[in-house]
Amino acid sequence: MESMPKVRRPKLSDAGGDEDHLSALHDDTLIQILLKLCCLAAAARTSILSRRWRHLWALLPKLHFYNATDPRRIRSALAAHEAPTLQELVIVRQDASSGPTGAWLPIAARRLSGLLFCHYLSQRVMARRRAALKLPCFESATGIYMRLGFLRLTLPPSGVFARLSLLHLFQLRLHGMCELGAIVSSPRCPCLGRLLVDDVRGVGGLAIHSESLGQIELYNLPDLQQLTIVAPSLHQLKVQDCFAPVARQPVASISAPHLLQLAWIDDYDQNSVNLGEMAHLQRLVLQQFIVYGKDYIASHNRNCALLLRRFECLHNLVITLHCPPDIANKKYFMEDITRVPDVKLLGLGITACGHSFGASLFHVLRMCTAIRRLNLGLIVAPEHEKLCAHQVVYVISHQAGKPGNSC
Repeated sequence: MESMPKVRRPKLSDAGGDEDHLSALHDDTLIQILLKLCCLAAAARTSILSRRWRHLWALLPKLHFYNATDPRRIRSALAAHEAPTLQELVIVRQDASSGPTGAWLPIAARRLSGLLFCHYLSQRVMARRRAALKLPCFESATGIYMRLGFLRLTLPPSGVFARLSLLHLFQLRLHGMCELGAIVSSPRCPCLGRLLVDDVRGVGGLAIHSESLGQIELYNLPDLQQLTIVAPSLHQLKVQDCFAPVARQPVASISAPHLLQLAWIDDYDQNSVNLGEMAHLQRLVLQQFIVYGKDYIASHNRNCALLLRRFECLHNLVITLHCPPDIANKKYFMEDITRVPDVKLLGLGITACGHSFGASLFHVLRMCTAIRRLNLGLIVAPEHEKLCAHQVVYVISHQAGKPGNSC
């Protein structure tokens, strides 16, 4: 049997004449096409189409690495990168190995003029024995997002993040002598506008002195012992689950005279927490008030009530009433709330766990004689939804019927 003759595949240039029209496009247009792939590996593979495409990936202003198992390839790609500026660098990896990561970080710090997004997908990786990752100073970066799976991170002892406006730190362990507060304060971050720190270990004291910060969000800082914030431009502050009331007394000093929104979803003690003058505050969000409980709950609720009484007038107040599943032999604590600020918008969350909450709801509403809008959120099991709905209708109908109220 005679062998079939080999068929030569036509090149791209053979399909439409002497030259394919796609490769004839300007470099800027081809780069925009490659950016649509949102993956550097996919962009590099387009070099098989034509010699014309071979080095285009190196001109991309944004480099995205997904599921990058070998960080040495990231370092090589950054070293070969030829674009005038690197506007965005995205690294998504499965594991949290520190050593190879440190190899590409210094190159990225020199080249990056935009956003760094470094996300390790592995959760709760205890990396105490691994070498700490050394973060260099990104002098030209505008944003840094790092989620490291609790890898240890050493902050740079010197250098100025001159253009940094956004800093998000998630799931990492701070290591070394340089403190986070020194990094995010004005001398080293003169343009920082938003700071978010979530689930970070090793933050014992956090002292922030910033002229530029407008928004600070702090979540789950289990090692925090003292918080100091001096930020004249700050308009939004959220502190949640940062102080463990059983282990220690919260110690905080806040100086933010132009603050508009405060979410203090944490322990509060008027003797050790100084919130300063907040004459412009419009919105206050508090931690949950426990309706029934043992004697040790009384101090928690009393501090929550003290924070409520601190403010005379607010536009928006958000508070949650929590009724535990077991209320047998528990005290009723709603009488601890003796006054709430004059508010126009009241956000009231209720976790009833099948118990009646009409009296608790009415206790709050009867003190809010000036509200114009009520946002009510119920967290109940499906089998209790009908009962809860009847309670809400009854309480609101009686409250709205009073002169001056329009719930």
